[in-house]
Amino acid sequence: MGRHSAVPVRRLRRLPVLLTAAVLVVAGISWGAVVFVRARNGCAEPVTLRVVAAEETAPVLTRIAQALPPGTGPGCGRVEVQSRDSLRAVEELALPQDDAAHVWVPESTLMLRRAREAGAAEVPASGRSIASSPVVLALDEQTATTLGWPARTLTWSDVLGPADSGLRVGMADPARDPVGVAALFAARDTVKGQPDPGAAFAELLRRLSPNTVAGAPELFGRLPSASQQETLTAFPTTENSVLRHNVDQGGHGLVAVYAPLAPALDHPFVVLPGAGPGERAAADRFLRAIDAPEGLRALADAGFRTPGGKALRDRSQDGRVVSRDMQPAMMPPADEVDLVLNQWAGINLSSRLQVLIDVSGSMNAVEPATGRTRMELTREAAQRALRLFRPTSDIRVLTFSTKLDGDKDYREVLPMAPVSDQLARGAEATLGSIQATPDGQTGLYDSVLAAYRTARAEWEPGRLNLVVVMTDGRNEDSQGISRADLLTQLGALADPKRPIQLLGIGVGPDIDVAELQEITAATGGQAFTTPDPGKINEVFYAALSKLACCG
Repeated sequence: MGRHSAVPVRRLRRLPVLLTAAVLVVAGISWGAVVFVRARNGCAEPVTLRVVAAEETAPVLTRIAQALPPGTGPGCGRVEVQSRDSLRAVEELALPQDDAAHVWVPESTLMLRRAREAGAAEVPASGRSIASSPVVLALDEQTATTLGWPARTLTWSDVLGPADSGLRVGMADPARDPVGVAALFAARDTVKGQPDPGAAFAELLRRLSPNTVAGAPELFGRLPSASQQETLTAFPTTENSVLRHNVDQGGHGLVAVYAPLAPALDHPFVVLPGAGPGERAAADRFLRAIDAPEGLRALADAGFRTPGGKALRDRSQDGRVVSRDMQPAMMPPADEVDLVLNQWAGINLSSRLQVLIDVSGSMNAVEPATGRTRMELTREAAQRALRLFRPTSDIRVLTFSTKLDGDKDYREVLPMAPVSDQLARGAEATLGSIQATPDGQTGLYDSVLAAYRTARAEWEPGRLNLVVVMTDGRNEDSQGISRADLLTQLGALADPKRPIQLLGIGVGPDIDVAELQEITAATGGQAFTTPDPGKINEVFYAALSKLACCG
């Protein structure tokens, strides 16, 4: 592994125990505790406020509840705080029970969105943040030292840099954990300056994917899908978790590496629809206690920041974390979150593709801006795209024009085979040798229909089944089927239960945008076009991202 060697197995395997122990030291109670805060004299109608909180915040909320002073009037009574995994809480909220919670404090506003999407439509879309914690990359101190720490401040680019750096970075499952979603945005930011950001992001996600662990950040250090000889050198978690871990680690703690664009966990406090007037008054009283000096001290002890990112404790002597105030980045809008999650899902899903490449005569046209032909640009995009897909993805490549193979307008260039086999057999060189047919016309309709029929016959479950067509023009084959016939037959072949999306990538000034949109829409697919063939790479990556990216 070179100078960036992985930390010892025994050290990382201790992390779950050490982090749990740190939690108990800081919080002074066990997870899932039920706390009864009883009001004294004068509480005529006591209420029970049931609070469900994420595992990271449940201990500190329990401590605050324990310290609640006696009260009278609305909201007096007792507070029950229960630790609950947020995904489990989402399931429970979608199926309300008699003893349902009155207050929910998940680790991120993202979980509120997921609850609403799961059927709990009355859950508030946002809540009052009670604390924040930046999402960071945690490194063993020895590894951080090899990267230049503490002499310089490390960045995510330092850790996620070249694939041959020797660092093995873990990943929180974005489908389950908001930390994983935040990590995706931070990772995307590290490649925005690359010549080809789409390809660089796909390559980075592919490196992270094998090291995904479902569950809390404390579980990192166990890699059930990786070789027993490979251990983690870094993983995304929260600043709060790093601080808790470092409580009793002395010289074997973790160093936090920060990312300005990684959305922080904001721990929203929401009162749920089932709460009555008494419970709402109790929730308001509890929230005031969280904001009070004693509550802030408890949050500080537990390693949290204020909702605005203000550090609640001076940790300037601890160079492993940042002590200054940090304005937290907010979770992006739902559609942007969906986009990166689709990209991640595509990375983890093998595809089965039929790829059609236009080789009609117009592909020999030279683009003034680049001095290169459309065929050269398309070949290059196809070569790069091959490495975007998982090695287990199956791909077939065909070229099309008119009468390329007898009366057929299309001809197979690469037979259906896994990407790993294609690369081993020199597929990139084969794609690089594709030439345009000088007098060929664009036999689009017959070629698309034939490829879609093949895809239907070869459809496989558990894969992203796609037909991709790359063209610079419109159908010019007067001897072939009409557009109306094509649309009718595509509509008959389309099956929502066995989906195959047609992805159209049109480049150049001669493209018929309406035609390509109409054809792809018949299968539930989409067309992506640009008049500038020099932007074919950008269009290609945007198209793949839209349909779950990089399959």
